[in-house]
Amino acid sequence: MGPAPAGLSYLNHDAILAAAAETGADAIHPGYGFLSENAAFARKVIDAGLTWVGPSPDAIDLMGDKSRARQAAMAAGVPVLAGTEGALDTAGDIEAIAAEIGYPLVVKASAGGGGRGIRRIDAPEDLRKTVEVAQAEAQAAFNSNEVYFERFVTHARHVEVQIFGDGETWVHLGDRDCSMQRRQQKVIEEAPAPGIPDELRQRMRDTSVELARQSGYLGAGTVEFLYDPVRQEVAFIEMNTRLQVEHPISEAITGIDLVREQLRVAAGEKLGYTQYDITFSGHAFEFRINAEDPDNNFMPSPGLIEKLELAGGPGVRSDFGFSAGQTVMPFYDSLIGKLVVWAADRDQALARAERVLGETDIVGIKTTVPLMRRLIALDDFAQASHYTTYIESVPGLLGEKA
Repeated sequence: MGPAPAGLSYLNHDAILAAAAETGADAIHPGYGFLSENAAFARKVIDAGLTWVGPSPDAIDLMGDKSRARQAAMAAGVPVLAGTEGALDTAGDIEAIAAEIGYPLVVKASAGGGGRGIRRIDAPEDLRKTVEVAQAEAQAAFNSNEVYFERFVTHARHVEVQIFGDGETWVHLGDRDCSMQRRQQKVIEEAPAPGIPDELRQRMRDTSVELARQSGYLGAGTVEFLYDPVRQEVAFIEMNTRLQVEHPISEAITGIDLVREQLRVAAGEKLGYTQYDITFSGHAFEFRINAEDPDNNFMPSPGLIEKLELAGGPGVRSDFGFSAGQTVMPFYDSLIGKLVVWAADRDQALARAERVLGETDIVGIKTTVPLMRRLIALDDFAQASHYTTYIESVPGLLGEKA
């Protein structure tokens, strides 16, 4: 593709299209990073006569604009948090708007994603300054300074629904919980989301499918929600128009290969099944193994992997991009692999996860495996009472330098 900097390789539209032409490829699957939600690149792929394995560029555009996506969600009946409808007019009386929503609230970049472009506001005196900072961040990160307001949920959980469509039929593949995060980046995910009232769970699933239907959605997508355990409410965050890192846990509880389905639908095939044909079985966890030192402020740990031994057995899946003897480079995301465990119920899956993490041995670089072992041993995790800021909020989870 090109040299190591992503801008010269994996973010270089022309380089990727040239590689496709050189190798005789007739389709491009964008994975779940880099250009996977870039409508301009999707259009270039289609204009080049190649098959784009993903939703239409228009759907990517719609859901990539968070304020427009919020409006689309409301039209589909998806529950949303109190907030502004559309982009915030910062020349207007934003103080009155904020007061009506109530503090604390968050200002978010309309074109944001990946946990970026989000700022919390706790008091009226912080309002204007924080909005200006958020606008500057949004402009720098996404080339758009449009922002909007939403009510802030204290101790929120992050839950999401996996949807899939072929342009005529739309289904969901259950829900996931991604609440164990660090600085809005997911650490551990599980499916299904534990402890959600049945009525709320069904509402999330049904309205997510309706949003996909109204959007004419094609392929795999994820509708993300915040769950307020105190109010027992769910509310729309955003829709990701791509495959998620955590898709294997949805595969584990449904037996459906999501990437295979993406390729089938991109080739013009129909799903061949309805919602009633999808069954759910057991419980699954995914652990993101990063080349980072969690006890030293999660400093990246590139270098030679001297030893990499992974556990096996029933219900265990290891998706790793590295093996012993290879070197982790410092140029890209620090994720080196994912450990996925499945069992008949959550307690058994948690016990299996404890064994799998205990038998995982990686030498030569620092990884997040020791942190994973600590997290799953917590009573709060066993009881699913953790929340999105848990790691930062609970003393003693991380080393002194973290």
